[in-house]
Amino acid sequence: MPALSPTMERGNIVKWLKKEGETVRAGEALCEIKTDKAIVTFDSNEDGVLAKIMVEEGTKDVSLGSLIALLVAEGEDWNQVEIPSQVRPPSPAPTVPAPKELAAVLASTSDRVQHSAGRGEVRLSPAARHILQMHGIEPGSTPPTGPRGIFTKEDALNMLRHKGSTSAPRVAATVPVKAPQAASSAPSHTRPSTSTVSIPGQPMASGTFTEIPASTVRRVIAQRLTESKSTVPHSYASIDCNIEQVLKTKKQLAIDDIKVSVNDFIIKAAAITLKQMPDVNSTWSSGGPRQLSSIDISVAVATDHGLVTPIIQDAASKGIEEISTTIKVLAKKAKAGKLLPEEYQGGSFSISNLGMFGINEFSAVINPPQACILAIGQLRRDLTASVDDEGNPSLCQRDMMIVTLSSDSRVVDDERASQFLENFRLNLENPYRLALH
Repeated sequence: MPALSPTMERGNIVKWLKKEGETVRAGEALCEIKTDKAIVTFDSNEDGVLAKIMVEEGTKDVSLGSLIALLVAEGEDWNQVEIPSQVRPPSPAPTVPAPKELAAVLASTSDRVQHSAGRGEVRLSPAARHILQMHGIEPGSTPPTGPRGIFTKEDALNMLRHKGSTSAPRVAATVPVKAPQAASSAPSHTRPSTSTVSIPGQPMASGTFTEIPASTVRRVIAQRLTESKSTVPHSYASIDCNIEQVLKTKKQLAIDDIKVSVNDFIIKAAAITLKQMPDVNSTWSSGGPRQLSSIDISVAVATDHGLVTPIIQDAASKGIEEISTTIKVLAKKAKAGKLLPEEYQGGSFSISNLGMFGINEFSAVINPPQACILAIGQLRRDLTASVDDEGNPSLCQRDMMIVTLSSDSRVVDDERASQFLENFRLNLENPYRLALH
């Protein structure tokens, strides 16, 4: 199993493109492997004959370095290939116990904490449990005296006194012991000493849950987000942008049958701003900031398997229409899981747009080692006061949008972040300026 992406730890065999006994040439597609981000074709590194497929189609979570197939040189008897003794097929993923099996386990666990006389479950305090385990005795018939039927430390020490134990701890002589109460006086509203264990597959039953297996993409996203929030010092700043000119330009282009979106203008404005402020177009490494020469914009795309960020390479040199065409192709491939590694690996700056989902404003998590991510809110129409050339006040409507920059304070300080947002606003509010680049 090869490593087909930097963050890949396991892979799924989607489809074998060659059959056992077929000749394979170097560079020919051997199989399709689903990595943590996409389905990638794995090409053979040498000529030979596919003698044995070790991992069948549909197998999931195959560890890197595991043997998935055997090739032999042409002319050799591939039917008599010798399988290395130290190699074993990948062990299946652990299965969740069936409800009946799990119920049996719960019953045996419950039996261990019940009275020998069948009086019900006993709730032990930590100190009482330690004393009883140290002396190897059971609660027996001694009634608990603690609140809500808890068997307390005093109950345990009192039990040792009645048994005449010579190994009771010295603290027993100095700790006041409560007199035992009659069994009938014990609280009737006792709670079980063990928490309710849920059984998968019964979501409607009280105290149960449904186990949802995490996909490889989900696991990587969780790992990356946790790493980002715990290691990267996030700083946030927001600005309001007037996009009336963007909407007018969009309508003018539509007349000429050029269909672009507001997000395409946002990508272009961000790229031009990075070109004006190259120090923001940086990543963080162990040695410090690294300023990148190419402006590659990662655009967040939601898929059924999770969030994927295909990259628009050298976005500053592309026009609005070319950016629109490129992002449509990449988004389609991302949703189909057909992105190539070079189409989603790397990037110098990210953009996440939740405005289309009705989100007014939000803060996004930085995608390490990048230093910034721009969060785009939805378009809104504000009623504001304005003054004409003659000084007459009036009310007018404006199309506005809030954008929020999350920046790595080690690379982009607050002053640079504020300046970036101001330059971005000016570029976005003047579409003709974008057309000049």
